Amino acid sequence: MWGFRTIIVLCAVSSGVFGYLKKEDKTMCPLVKGARNFNLESLLGSWYVVQYYATSEEDVIYKCMRAVFQMGASGGAVPEVDLNITYSFVDDPDNEMLMGNITYVVPDLSKPAHWVHSEDTFLEMYNTYILDCDNSEWALLLNCAEKPKSPRYLTSLMISKTPNLAPGVVSFLRDKLPKYDITLDYMFEMKQENCEDPGKNLHYASASQPDKPKKAKHPLKRRTRSKNSVKRH
Repeated sequence: MWGFRTIIVLCAVSSGVFGYLKKEDKTMCPLVKGARNFNLESLLGSWYVVQYYATSEEDVIYKCMRAVFQMGASGGAVPEVDLNITYSFVDDPDNEMLMGNITYVVPDLSKPAHWVHSEDTFLEMYNTYILDCDNSEWALLLNCAEKPKSPRYLTSLMISKTPNLAPGVVSFLRDKLPKYDITLDYMFEMKQENCEDPGKNLHYASASQPDKPKKAKHPLKRRTRSKNSVKRH
């Protein structure tokens, strides 16, 4: 009888251990809860990006990044949000400003902190969540791209109305990210010194604008790993 009970206990323990050790499916986006009582209008306008993370980036490659949120002009029952991001590359001596745009839809009006963007050509779906925000002063965004037979692609933006955030706020927001598989060693500070006016001489980072002299992907879109970036020490 004791031997039988021992076997049952061992089976239960083994089952629990294997369940615990079961690997997360890294092709799917993590389960995310957006900010509660989020007011979409509080996010509209221009923001400084003070920290940035991307799955593909192990080095600092961007500087002077800013984000502008606007309501889309569709006028339909499903709200749209336009996210324009301007930035320069750290290794560009001319500090050329680039701009990329993503237009999201808000699929569930009861969850305004979750937006989606799809690219049918590449069979890719982007989910963006507002993890936290505070009275139009700062916010933390998590973006996840899913594509069949490909690893998920994560990016995160910590944004502020000023070029810098208090260290306590930065630590508070960074602590929210590891549970979503964000490696904090690669959540980089964004330099905002000696930046050009983002409204001047913009080049749109979009494949739909072939006549532009220089192209670059939107920072939230999937990239291959950088090879010519400046390593952060």
